[in-house]
Amino acid sequence: MAGRGSRLRPHTLTIPKPLIPIAGKPIVQRLVEDIAGLLSSDVEEIAFITGDFGKEVEDSLLQIAKNLGTKGTLYRQEKPLGTAHAIKCAEQSMKGDVVIAFADTLFRADFKLNTEADGVIWTKKVDDPSAFGVVKTDSEGYITDFVEKPKEFVSDMAIIGIYYFKSAEDVMMEINSIIDNNIIQGGEYQLTTALENLKQKGKRFSTGAVNDWMDCGNKNATVDTNSKILQYERESMNEVPASAVIENSLIVPPCFIGENVHIKNSKIGPYVSLGSCTEVYHSNIENSLIQERTKIHHGNITNSMIGNNALYHGVSREISLGDFSELDFSAITPE
Repeated sequence: MAGRGSRLRPHTLTIPKPLIPIAGKPIVQRLVEDIAGLLSSDVEEIAFITGDFGKEVEDSLLQIAKNLGTKGTLYRQEKPLGTAHAIKCAEQSMKGDVVIAFADTLFRADFKLNTEADGVIWTKKVDDPSAFGVVKTDSEGYITDFVEKPKEFVSDMAIIGIYYFKSAEDVMMEINSIIDNNIIQGGEYQLTTALENLKQKGKRFSTGAVNDWMDCGNKNATVDTNSKILQYERESMNEVPASAVIENSLIVPPCFIGENVHIKNSKIGPYVSLGSCTEVYHSNIENSLIQERTKIHHGNITNSMIGNNALYHGVSREISLGDFSELDFSAITPE
């Protein structure tokens, strides 16, 4: 989770993308909880590979591990040198069987592990394979080829960024080899290069079924993911906390309403997340993700994302407004 999240700016200027809340929980927390809940054995350690996010973020990550009753470890990737290099940063934790996940995506998947395989790579059919690492498989479902961002069509089965390996040591041996020999693809050290080398040495990898793959790469994708998670967790999202104040307003489920939210003369939902201490007056909001301590007055917004400590007072529109930002159309005098 060491990337800059440039496609999600301005929301990632003040907070790393994996800590952006989706339906009330940070992306990385949801990812870790989902994986831990689907595994048949206990998780001994969660290693986070981060950029320079600061102590507050690091403490939040360690707390996520603690809440799951396991050890949390932090590693830092100083330069964006690729997926294999990121895993290399966590070499000290690469022991035994391991799940590796990229922290900017959420999923609904079948996590039944093929015990006869040396690893499982979860994939999903996509319309544009050229933007992803893809795999080809044989008639038994075992992977025959790993191809990173193919310029010509070879497969539409994209790797979603979640892997299981029986032997982390085997993976590290190949990662160390490609880094030591400076084997670079697309300007970076790629995990798919290490996996292709392992396959050539006789390791067998199968694919895992993904029912839904939810991206958080840009504003529209993140808002859509928020809506999907609200739908998946519809029953648990129906309760409004006792600290929230709802006056003369309609909440159309599914919605997430945070603590100490104040809603007055407004219609909220469907598919809206309101972070804690946010206030919404005289507004209509649907299919949107609003973070904490934000004020929305006289707004009519949809497919929108608004950050923390923001102010929106205005007209009907689709917006993307970052932390500590203001849009106040009430102060604009028409010519």
